[in-house]
Amino acid sequence: VLHGDSLAASLEVLALHDFARQVAMIERGMQDPVIRHGDLSIDPQRREAQWGARKLELTAKEFDLLLYFARHPGRVFTRSELLEDVWGYGFDGYEHTVNSHINRLRRKVEQNPAEPELVRTVWGVGYKFLPPEVDSSAQHAAI
Repeated sequence: VLHGDSLAASLEVLALHDFARQVAMIERGMQDPVIRHGDLSIDPQRREAQWGARKLELTAKEFDLLLYFARHPGRVFTRSELLEDVWGYGFDGYEHTVNSHINRLRRKVEQNPAEPELVRTVWGVGYKFLPPEVDSSAQHAAI
């Protein structure tokens, strides 16, 4: 049990810790430039994404997922990795959540969601984000 000065000191420490955490979050945010991949631009600060001049109407989790993919172009992620890194938890049985969000995201960012070019399925593994400039460089490397 804390009394008098001990309680006040503890509250000050908590307030300073909270303030430091908020400053760190702001500083991290200031270091988040707009990400551009071809006609796609993602502004982490404003939590906005655009395809050319068209603003993408994304839910919070769709935005988080697109931003995560855009920060790691070409990398393949398992559903479990996406659950852990984007949702913040990893539970077996919740992988269908990833599938559902990927499908909704594709409807909003792909020209033809049935044949996705940006958010691709890697059969038996998971998903990867393959923007046009990564795709073309990979094709040239294979030739």
